Amino acid sequence: MAYTALYRKFRPLTFSEMVGQEHITKTLKNQIIAGRVGHAYLLNGGRGTGKTSAAKILARAINCLDPKDGEPCNKCEICKATLAGSLTDIVEMDAASNNSVEDIRSIREEVNFLPTKAKYRVYIIDEVHMLSTGAFNALLKTLEEPPEHVKFILATTEPQKLPATILSRCQRFDYKRISNEDIIKRLEIVCKESKIEATQGALAIIASLAEGAMRDALSILERCIQDGDNKIDEDKIKDLVGIPKVTFVNSIMKALLEYDVDKALEKLSEILKEGKDINQFIWEMIKYVKDVLIYQATQKLDLYNDEEISQIKEIAEKTPKNKLVDIVYKLSQLESNIKQTTQKTIMLQAGIIKLCNQEVENSQNIEERIQKIENYLKSGKANLAGTARNTNNVVTKAPSNSQKTMEVASSTKVSQTKPINTKKYAKNPTEYWPQILNDLKQSGKIVLYTNLIGTIATELNDMTIGIEFPKGISPFGKTVLEKQENIREISNLVSMAYGKEMQIKYLTESQTTTAPVTEEENLQELAEQSNIPFNIIE
Repeated sequence: MAYTALYRKFRPLTFSEMVGQEHITKTLKNQIIAGRVGHAYLLNGGRGTGKTSAAKILARAINCLDPKDGEPCNKCEICKATLAGSLTDIVEMDAASNNSVEDIRSIREEVNFLPTKAKYRVYIIDEVHMLSTGAFNALLKTLEEPPEHVKFILATTEPQKLPATILSRCQRFDYKRISNEDIIKRLEIVCKESKIEATQGALAIIASLAEGAMRDALSILERCIQDGDNKIDEDKIKDLVGIPKVTFVNSIMKALLEYDVDKALEKLSEILKEGKDINQFIWEMIKYVKDVLIYQATQKLDLYNDEEISQIKEIAEKTPKNKLVDIVYKLSQLESNIKQTTQKTIMLQAGIIKLCNQEVENSQNIEERIQKIENYLKSGKANLAGTARNTNNVVTKAPSNSQKTMEVASSTKVSQTKPINTKKYAKNPTEYWPQILNDLKQSGKIVLYTNLIGTIATELNDMTIGIEFPKGISPFGKTVLEKQENIREISNLVSMAYGKEMQIKYLTESQTTTAPVTEEENLQELAEQSNIPFNIIE
C-alpha cells in the first residue's frame, strides 16, 4: 500500500474535525441545515488553515444523500465516490496551472449540463488569485448568475489580487491563523493514532514553528519520525529543523549586551559549525528578545524551563526596554540584508560585530539627542542669535543617560527659522567660509555647524574646495559630516559662493583623529563656540 503523508491521512472529513475555524464551520453548517446554500463562496486565509478541506467537506455536504446536522455522512454513494475522487460532478481545479481564458471557457460550457449523479455540480478553484485578467472576465457572468445546479467554491491566500467584481459576487469567509493550543490538541490526537511518543515541549515547539498552519505542523511532525524512531523530544526537533539551543542564543545575547565581540563570535562559530540555518538562527534571536520583552511586561513565559526562565529574568532586569526593541529592529534589518546576498556567513558576522560596537551606538545616541535640540531650535521656540545675557529666557530640560540635566536657553520666540543666505560671497575661501558657517548656524543646522567650527577652507583646484580640520575630527563628527545630505548642503553653499558648481573634500588624512568625545563635551563645545547658551549642570 502506498505511503500517505500525515497531512493527507489526517485531513478533516467533517466540519467538526476542523481545528480553530469554528466561526466559519458553524455558519456553513447552519446554511446547509436551513437549505440556504449560496451559489459562490470565497475562502480566504493563510496556508494550512483549512480552506481546501472546508471546500471539500462543503461540496460533499450539499450533495450527501444522508446529511446529519449539516455534516456529510461520508458513507453514502455520493460521499464515497467523492472521497475516492471518482465523482465527476465535483471538479477541483488549480488556478496556478489552469489560469487561461480557455480553462474558464471550458467551465462555462460544462455548467450548462446537469450533474450525472449528484444534486449539484461543484467547482472548487484553488489559488484563484492566479487566474489571468482575461480568465476573471470570462468567469464574471457565470459566477454572478450560474444555473441552479452549479456551485462555486473559490480559495485564495491573497484576496487583494482579486478584482472587486469577483469579490462582490461571493460570500467571503476569512480563515484565521490556528492557535498554538489548538494545533497541540490536534497533534496529540495524531500522535495517539499514529503511535508516536512526543513530549509536550516538542509539540509546543512544532506548534510555534508552524506559525498557525496545521498542515505545516503535521509536516514537521512527519519529518521527525522519518528516521524510524517514533520518540520525539525538543532536542530532536531542534536538530532536524536547525534551531540553535537556547543556551547558545542566551550566550550570544549576553555578549551583545556586554559588547563582548570575541565571546559573541566564538559562540556564533560554534552554532555555524553545527550546521544551523542562518535565517533560522536570526529568527530565534529575534524571538528570544521578544520573549524577554514579554517577560518584562508579564513576568511569565511558556515553552521555557525554570533554568531558561531564570536566564531570561536576568537579562530582563538589566536591560532597558528601548535597548531590546532596538536589537529586534537591527536583527530584522540584518535578516533582510542577508536574504539579498550570497555571502550569508560574512554578513552575519559583520552584523554581530556591529551590534557589539558600543562606540557606534553611543555616537548614534549623541546624534539623536543633538538632533532633538536642533529640531527644537528650528521649531521657532528659540532665538538662534540669543546670548546668555538675555533676561527673558525660556528653559527646556532634557535628561541624558548620565542622569544630568541640560538647559537650552533662548531669548525670544521667532515665527520661523532664518533661511539660507543666498547672496554671493567673496571668491577667497578664507573670506567666505566664516559666512557659510554663520548661515548654517542661522538656518538651524546646529549639528553640522558645531562639527565645522575651527575648520579652514582651501581651494584645491577650480572644481574642488578642501576643508581642513586643524584640531582633528571625532568619530561622531565624521559620522555627521559624511552624511550625503550634509555634503550636499555644504557643496550648495560653496557653489553659490563661486557662482558655479563646486565639490568639497574633507582633508583628514594628515590629521590625527581625536578620541571619542562624550555627549557633555560635545554640547559644552556647542555652548562655548556657537553663541547658543547650553549649560550642563549636575
